[in-house]
Amino acid sequence: MDINYELYKVFYHVAATLSFSEASRQLYISQSAVSQSIKTLEKKLGQPLFVRSTKRVTLTPAGQVLLKHIEPAMSLIRRGENQLLDTTGLAAGQLHIGASDTICRYFLVPYLQQFHRRFPDVPIRVTNATSLSCVALLEQGKIDLAVTNFPNSNLNHSYIQKTVSCFTDVFAASPACFDLRGREVSFAELKNYPILMLDKNCTTSQFLHSQFLQHHLELIPQVELSSNDLLIDLARIGLGIAFVPDYCLNARQDELYVVKTVEKLPGRQMVASINPTLPVAQSTEEFLALLPTV
Repeated sequence: MDINYELYKVFYHVAATLSFSEASRQLYISQSAVSQSIKTLEKKLGQPLFVRSTKRVTLTPAGQVLLKHIEPAMSLIRRGENQLLDTTGLAAGQLHIGASDTICRYFLVPYLQQFHRRFPDVPIRVTNATSLSCVALLEQGKIDLAVTNFPNSNLNHSYIQKTVSCFTDVFAASPACFDLRGREVSFAELKNYPILMLDKNCTTSQFLHSQFLQHHLELIPQVELSSNDLLIDLARIGLGIAFVPDYCLNARQDELYVVKTVEKLPGRQMVASINPTLPVAQSTEEFLALLPTV
């Protein structure tokens, strides 16, 4: 089907903003021109792409399917433009990484510092998202590199470039509030205590729930949050027992202790991944080379 690229470009901006007026502003064309382009595209495709009302614009199911394919295409075009326009000597003109707050704080900072010292003219962008969400950003071409926890139910093995760290998860408790030191606690007993953990949209939550299910136990946490540091703060004041990666406890060893469990938790990994269907920029390759291999 012969459809002008400009129509898809207009569609992308309307779909990304869910606003005809905002798409008009971004494209530097009139709102009527935006509306006419969408009507033309809908006519050519034979189905509506948007539901319009006086208060908002939403995508139809057909529009959602089209956006899923248009979005990575637009990202690929932008990558090509950046590569041609770049004058820094690194192929993409910038480094765009996706990672969780925890991975950024406890792992990535020294490597970002090294990269910035070596390539001070290359802009660095970091998008904070859960490890699950980072994979979606990678698939859409919105980031160059994702550093995520693994296992990760969303991550295709072909995306993984290297394992950069290994860690274990632990239950951390305040000695003043929970007297569990000196013995091993079963999952069956532990689930009766207030458990503090990351929310269900995180790989860590998926991991712990799966471990309990393997022992035919249902885990109902007391608190679910999006920050490991906040979980540790709440555990420190005795609100519950926090489930966190072990490397988060280094600075808090005097305030919390690790609860030993009968059932041994398997280790997890931290992996660096790219989208193999997209060109890999030299800046991404340089940063990958800085990361350790374990």
